[in-house]
Amino acid sequence: MRDDNDTTTARGKRAEDQAARFLEQRGLTVWHRNYRCPGGEIDLVCRDGGTLVFVEVRQRRDRRFGGAAASITTTKQERIVRAAQHFLVAQKKTNSNCRIDCVLIDGDETTWLRNAISAD
Repeated sequence: MRDDNDTTTARGKRAEDQAARFLEQRGLTVWHRNYRCPGGEIDLVCRDGGTLVFVEVRQRRDRRFGGAAASITTTKQERIVRAAQHFLVAQKKTNSNCRIDCVLIDGDETTWLRNAISAD
C-alpha cells in the first residue's frame, strides 16, 4: 500500500517548507509560495531587505546522480526566469532589485546558492 505522505507532491511541499524555514532563520521573509504562470513556476518569493528573491527549491535523497543542483537544467532555468519576469510585471515590481536563488537539499544537507540563476 502506498504512503500518501510520500508522494512526489508531499515530498515537494515538505522540501519547500524546510527551505522556507531555513531562509527565514537567515533573515528572509517569505512573501509568496508556488507562484504559477504560463510556462513556469516559482517555489518561493521572499524579501531580503530591499531585494525581491525568487527561490527554486530542489531536493534529492542523495548526490548519487549529481544531487539537487544537477536537476536544474537549462530548460528549468529558463522557466524560472520567465516566471520571475511574469511575477514582476503582474505585481508591478519591474523596478525592484531582485535575484534568483536556489535552496538545494541533498539528504540532510541544505545549501543556499545566492544569485544562482542569471536573468541575462
